[in-house]
Formats: sequence, structure tokens, C-alpha cells
Amino acid sequence: MAVNLSEEGRQQRRLGRWMILVGWLLLLGLLTMLFQSLLDKQYNPNTTPVVLSSDEGSREIVLKRNRSGHYVATGEINGHEVVFLLDTGATSVAVPERLADKIGLQRGMPGVSRTANGNVKVWSTRIDSVSLGGIEQRNISASILPSMAGDEVLLGMSFLKHLELVQRGDQLTLRQY
Repeated sequence: MAVNLSEEGRQQRRLGRWMILVGWLLLLGLLTMLFQSLLDKQYNPNTTPVVLSSDEGSREIVLKRNRSGHYVATGEINGHEVVFLLDTGATSVAVPERLADKIGLQRGMPGVSRTANGNVKVWSTRIDSVSLGGIEQRNISASILPSMAGDEVLLGMSFLKHLELVQRGDQLTLRQY
């Protein structure tokens, strides 16, 4: 027995298929956003580091290590939000050129730095303000690296040398006296 669908019936079927397709696309979009948020949290578990003050007047932040074993945290350079990767092997704060241009850092003397990847061209600069979870330091020496990819800033010893660092397990405590 053959069934003849009217034109109206065919249009309703097409509309139903489109609605199902749109539903699946919305579901996939929502799942993508959810999983991206989880991945971002795993990469940077310290998006809002909180400073604790002690009775002795010291201030401290406790950072969690990410899945890769690094300490990544959100902070600020001259009032602009940035993502820091703590790097005790870096002499100074290292800023990718693209980010330095975006936040208005001035290039100083050109030079060459030795890195794990060999010698790289750099420009020296000074950062008016570097803050991490309420611990702020002023007039910090830094380098602008044109060959550095991404927007992640290496938070080197020009900032970290003014803090006490204590690592226990998967946590790093930064203390400022």
C-alpha cells in the first residue's frame, strides 16, 4: 500500500528534520563550551588567586599545580589581565612581543638572551606594576621576546626573588614579607 504525502506533509517532515538538526547542533555547542571550560580550568587552576594576610604582616598565595606539573596563574601587568607561568629559571619576567604591544610596554635596549631553545633577540623593558593575587611589585625588569608564541607571560626571578617560595606536594606557597 503506497502512501502519498501531501505537500503540507512533506514540508512538516522537512521542518522536523531541520529542528532535529538544529537541536543536535545546539547540544554539540553546549558540550563543547562545557568541556572547553573544564580544559581551561585544568590548564590554569589559579584563575583567581587569593592573598591571605597573617598577623605578622606577611601576605601569601597558595597556587595549585596544573595537570602538566606547572604553576599557572592569572594576574596583572600594568592593570591588564595576563596569564603567568611561574619560571624560576627565567632571570626576568618574559613577555611575548604581541602581548607587550597590546598592553603598551616600551622597548628599551635590544639584546640577546640565552634560553633553553638557544639565543633569542630581546628588548629590555620595565613594568610599572606586576600583581599576582594581591601581591604587587613595582618597577620590575622584564624582557620583550619577539620569538615567544602565545600570550602567556613567564613570571621570572625579577618578580619572584622578592618572595619566599615553599612547595609541598601539588601546592606552591608564595609569601611576601
